[in-house]
Amino acid sequence: EELRRDHNYTLGYTVTRLALQSSGHVRPAEGRGRHRKKRVRRPLPGMMLFQDGSTPRWIAALGHDVDLIVTLDDATSWIYSAIFVEEEGTMSSFLGLGETIAAHGLFGSFYTDRGSHYFFTPKADGPVDKKQLTQVGRALKQLGIRHIPSYTPEGRGRMERVFGTLRQRLPPVLRRAGILTKEAANVYLRESYVPEHNARFGKPAAEPGSAFVAYAGVALEEVLCVQEDRQVGRDNCVSWSGLSLQIPAQLHRRHYVKAMVSVHEYPDGRLAVFDGPRCLSRYDANGVLINDTTPPAA
Repeated sequence: EELRRDHNYTLGYTVTRLALQSSGHVRPAEGRGRHRKKRVRRPLPGMMLFQDGSTPRWIAALGHDVDLIVTLDDATSWIYSAIFVEEEGTMSSFLGLGETIAAHGLFGSFYTDRGSHYFFTPKADGPVDKKQLTQVGRALKQLGIRHIPSYTPEGRGRMERVFGTLRQRLPPVLRRAGILTKEAANVYLRESYVPEHNARFGKPAAEPGSAFVAYAGVALEEVLCVQEDRQVGRDNCVSWSGLSLQIPAQLHRRHYVKAMVSVHEYPDGRLAVFDGPRCLSRYDANGVLINDTTPPAA
């Protein structure tokens, strides 16, 4: 497609594919195996979304692997979010969910593998624990989104096919675009590649309309973050991952010594301490106070 569009190329697909395979630049596709009946897509966008990650050498110039996290609609195969991160996990899932919900609204269900950041699985290859939730599970429950675990590779076939397309197309596109950093690659994904990919590979939904619902509630970042309760120490500080978060003086309370508070950690590393719905203080990724609510001197 790019040769025809950019270089007036006239040879056919098969001739080009065989030449690339014989030169060793492209591997022949593996056999498809026995026939399987394809699962029918959901009829409306926003009924079910997939999310998964993959780690080939996406950015050759980077010198090390990064993970690509993709959030995809079942009804249309539209990519709603594609983000390069250093490592797939809870925060990368929050980033993909945040981009999707901010742009389109809440959706019905979320289909993922059983990775440890998605589900607790007490016994290897066994059923997930639907009562003991991960941070991602807690956030989805708070948002009213049903979380569906995948128990077979075939159940993730649609997602795997999209990654197959991305592995074939994205690395050479990034190389030709002169992309050298993860940050530049994310800008290119958002502004150029994903819109073109959706226009080329997106499918029309079976029915008109949308199942997305506008989000209304507390700030989305206060849901899509790690939340854990902590007891305040005698120095009015909260311990978190080797940091000591000093709670400044409050107008409504002299101190929080021995009180239980909630620490929020956001995907960009920032932190906050909450007393119920009240935010007491916010910090940068190093635990340095970035808003001081100390009352003015009399």
